[in-house]
Amino acid sequence: MGTSVLSLRMDRELLERLRRHAAKRGMSVQDYVVRTLIRDDFDERFQAAVEETEKFYGVT
Repeated sequence: MGTSVLSLRMDRELLERLRRHAAKRGMSVQDYVVRTLIRDDFDERFQAAVEETEKFYGVT
């Protein structure tokens, strides 16, 4: 298995929220994000968030 790099640009408020969540678990932001992405329910939660966003913006 190879590796890839994912680069994200986010606003300061979101980064601070991620730092707080990671700190509560004694993790780095990077480890916290990766752990969140590999959760079993990530796909379902992500799809629900996309659907809510589409409803909000009237895309659907």
